[in-house]
Amino acid sequence: MVDFVRLQEIARERLERDRAVQFVEAVGPTLETAVSDAAALLDLPIRHIEYEIIEKGTPGFMGIGKKEWRIQAYEHAVMTKKKLRENLFADEDGEELPMVEDHDGDAFVHLNSNGEALLKVTAPSGNGRKVPEIYVRQLLADRGVTNIDTQLVSKVINDALGAYIKAGDYEHISVNDSIISALEIPDGEMRAVIQVSAPGTGGCDISFDAYVDFLKTNRVVFGVKEDILRNLVDQPVYGEKIEIAEGSKPVDGRSAYIQYNFETDQSKVRLREGSNGKVDFKELNIIQNVVENQPLARKIPPETGAYGETVTGKMLPAKDGKDINLPVGANVHVDEDGETILSNINGQVLVVNGLINVEPVFVVNGDVNLKTGNIIFLGTVIVNGNIEDGFSVKAAGNIEVKGTVAKAELDAEGDIIIHQGINGKGGGLIQAGKSLWARFIENTNIQTGDMVIASDGIINSRVDAANRIICQGKRACIMGGRLRAIEEINAKVLGNPTTGTETILEVGYDPKSKERLEQINVTKEKIERELEDIKRNIQTLTNIKKQQKTLPDDKETALQEFTEKRRILVDGLQKEALEAVKINEYLGSIRARGRVSASAKVFPGVKVAIRDAKEEVRTEYRAVTFILENGLVRVTKYEEPDEGAVKGPDGYSTN
Repeated sequence: MVDFVRLQEIARERLERDRAVQFVEAVGPTLETAVSDAAALLDLPIRHIEYEIIEKGTPGFMGIGKKEWRIQAYEHAVMTKKKLRENLFADEDGEELPMVEDHDGDAFVHLNSNGEALLKVTAPSGNGRKVPEIYVRQLLADRGVTNIDTQLVSKVINDALGAYIKAGDYEHISVNDSIISALEIPDGEMRAVIQVSAPGTGGCDISFDAYVDFLKTNRVVFGVKEDILRNLVDQPVYGEKIEIAEGSKPVDGRSAYIQYNFETDQSKVRLREGSNGKVDFKELNIIQNVVENQPLARKIPPETGAYGETVTGKMLPAKDGKDINLPVGANVHVDEDGETILSNINGQVLVVNGLINVEPVFVVNGDVNLKTGNIIFLGTVIVNGNIEDGFSVKAAGNIEVKGTVAKAELDAEGDIIIHQGINGKGGGLIQAGKSLWARFIENTNIQTGDMVIASDGIINSRVDAANRIICQGKRACIMGGRLRAIEEINAKVLGNPTTGTETILEVGYDPKSKERLEQINVTKEKIERELEDIKRNIQTLTNIKKQQKTLPDDKETALQEFTEKRRILVDGLQKEALEAVKINEYLGSIRARGRVSASAKVFPGVKVAIRDAKEEVRTEYRAVTFILENGLVRVTKYEEPDEGAVKGPDGYSTN
């Protein structure tokens, strides 16, 4: 038995607890919005609040007849309930899961023309509430429904299947039925608008089938919005115009167009980021190289237009897309599919006057510098200016430079023609698959597959030519550096009496092969030294094993590693030896006579090597040619170079 004092304490605790509960009111177009606003006002997550519906909202139809939801919300009073709800919204790892939207269940009453009252109840979602039975009973009573099957109503509410089921009867008075009081088909029959009158006492509602039949009777057969019709069955809107059908407009077909596989805007610069994450402004990628038979572009065919249709079923014609001709220019052709444009050659792809062309020649109208970036082209490159320090030009064809070349890199599979000259400032590299033509060559490195021709001379440079090195202008001298050629080296003056710069001239062998042979010899010596060290280690470990019958695990592993490394080195040594044999056979097969000539003077200090014979010039000579005779370098009368040696490509000559 609880005494009066205890009752007072309980009442006081409840009063304090109730005072601690903070209530807020919130309104919104939807229940979710109202709950969200309430949670924000309470500064709590949605799942941590409780709410009561003060006034139920309705979305209306197309914004008509809309009512706001009004709720009263507060924080959960019982922590166990709070924890339970938090657990519902968390997975096994405690991560919060997406929350299901909260929707209360709803109930609808529909009176049909047979005197039957139909009831539909929808289920709640998330933390929404079931429809209270008292609310459903009130709905039925408001519509004058009799003979209500209360058990069936309870079952419909509990099952909440969202389908209409007969719940009772009503006294049908047909003159009070809800009817479609107006129909409009405006905007060129592209819309259909209806207006519905409310039922009177005992009047029935309009069914979905009745809506459809009415529209068909009035020629509305296309674009009917069935979802709106079904919503009107549940939540009818009276006395307001409602768009119930919408036609489709015709859509003209897209015309054919060209899909390019390259950048058509030549003004765009495509900077490339290096492996270090920095942009190299020398790599501007201005040239778009293509190869033979590379797809350059494709015509996307025109599309057929899509006909439109009015709500009354009238067809609205559409235009088909227009076709276009393929933009075929120079050095391209159309593939068998009739839609793809392919390149005929290697070169640069361009759009000129709307046509796709592949140019075998790339022209730089100025200097190669930061404005142009480095040049890489699958054809011939012509530079109308100079090539500045630090830049490179690489071409699958020829390279022609109208100005000078500084400390740069040039690499051509064909010829390199430099109208002025080269000053590599102690660096730079010029490589030509065929010949190099220049006015002068200073302080740089040259490698060619045929000849090097310089009119004003070669100074302090390393030059390798597969055939000839020739200087034949008025100031044609070779002074300083190391020059190597198979056939001959010919200049007006060799060496210099004042500077003392060492001038080395070598002929009679392939300089590239000779250099490779020297590299092989260095590699062989290195491998042989490594093999000697490994052999000693293997011998030491083998002797220990013989004495002790076994080795510790680490030493046994080391013995196996040494043995494997010895096998690899021996294989490498054999490969190097085989390559050396082949190079020596090739060098021995060279039948080049090999000669070094000066039409004017040879100064003392010049070193001449013809095959394996070497000679250092100790006295001044005039108009002489050095040849190999009986294994020695001999001095003979000056011999002119071959007549065709000074003629360049397309008749070009440095003279």
